[in-house]
Order: sequence, then structure tokens, then C-alpha cells
Amino acid sequence: MTSLNVGDKAPNFSAEDQDGNTHQLKDFEGSKLVVFFYPKASTPGCTAEACNLKDNWQTFEKQGFKILGVSADTKRRQQNFKKKYELPYPLIADEDKSVIDAFGVWGPKKFMGKEYEGIHRTTFIIDEKGIIIDIIKKVKTKAHAEQILTE
Repeated sequence: MTSLNVGDKAPNFSAEDQDGNTHQLKDFEGSKLVVFFYPKASTPGCTAEACNLKDNWQTFEKQGFKILGVSADTKRRQQNFKKKYELPYPLIADEDKSVIDAFGVWGPKKFMGKEYEGIHRTTFIIDEKGIIIDIIKKVKTKAHAEQILTE
């Protein structure tokens, strides 16, 4: 789906999280960054993915990773999701889809025979200099940390 490739510079972005704090790519220079895009907060697959990353939070921190979750949900929905599951990382409320479009993860999807537009569950791993070092398109929601940490 995305036109970005490993080795590309990650797109610059500026977007607000669940609490209205602004996050930009440049804020993460010097750290490895995991940006995971998910279709909808509090749905079963997205909850499994977010909680799997939470459960491995200390390992991510030890390895120098920061994490950002992104969906087109409202700030309130992101806030509820973060609070309910005690997620230790920010969730971008990308209602205008500026970050989603910059990473190219919005497009046609099929579910139970119906076609619709939505977010393709995709994770980008970005190095300390803002270069994409991995793109995970086949996300295993219950073992996503393993996919990231073993790449």
C-alpha cells in the first residue's frame, strides 16, 4: 500500500496526541522510533496490538525505542483507549489523516465481502537519523513486539 521503502527518509509530520501534545518527527532524532498505524482504537485487533507493545515496553526502552500509535480516531477516543489499557506511549489522533496520508497507509480494504476505505495496519521502524529501517505490513497483533525487536 505505502509507496515508502526501507532506506527512505521518514515523512516529516506534526500531529497532536490524545492530550493535545504535538509530536513531530524531529522530536525523535537520536532515538529509534516505532510508528504503528492501526484502524480503530478499542477494537479487538488494535487492542491486542497496543497491549502487546505495552507488555514489552521495558524491552523497547532498553533498546532505545520510542513508540507512537496513530489512527484517525478522535482525541477523546484515543484518550479512553490509552487510559483503559494503561498504554505508556502517545496515541496520535490523526482525524485529518495528515500523518496517515504522509506514510501512505490509507486506501481500499475488504472485510466480509464489503469494500471500504481505511487504514492499512502497518508499522514503520525509523532509526536515530529519521531513516526508515523496516516496514511491517503483515502485522501479527498478538506478537507485534517480537516482529519489531527481532528485525
